[in-house]
Amino acid sequence: MPVNPELVGREFAPTPPYLVGREKVREFARAVFATDPQHTDPAAAAELGYPDVVAPPTFAMVVQDVALQLLLAEPDSGITLERTIHAEQRFRYTRPIVAGDELVGRIAVTGLRAIGTGAMVTSETEITDAAGAHVVTATSVLLIGGDE
Repeated sequence: MPVNPELVGREFAPTPPYLVGREKVREFARAVFATDPQHTDPAAAAELGYPDVVAPPTFAMVVQDVALQLLLAEPDSGITLERTIHAEQRFRYTRPIVAGDELVGRIAVTGLRAIGTGAMVTSETEITDAAGAHVVTATSVLLIGGDE
């Protein structure tokens, strides 16, 4: 089944709120080799003006992944996980993510381009805090293989 062109412009329900925990930030920082003390030490983060440890920039993927799962589970999408490659990722921040943030993601499909029998699907996940203020926009491009 080819990717459904009617996905473009489709917006999905918001993700459940995700409470950013200090230990989750520390674990993520270790996993991605982010060694700056602001990622693990609240005092170092406070010296930079932050209320708690600062997540590495790619931490937004934790929230975006939940949103992407909504897209991948869409019954009429034509996207099959076994034929999907995460081809590109970008982030546009208004402010850093810090421990204590409660974040919600809302994904929308913003582009679709046919490539042979497959497609490239672009989505943007707007991630906001508990007050509804923009924190980061995470853009993903998925390469979906077509029928053989």
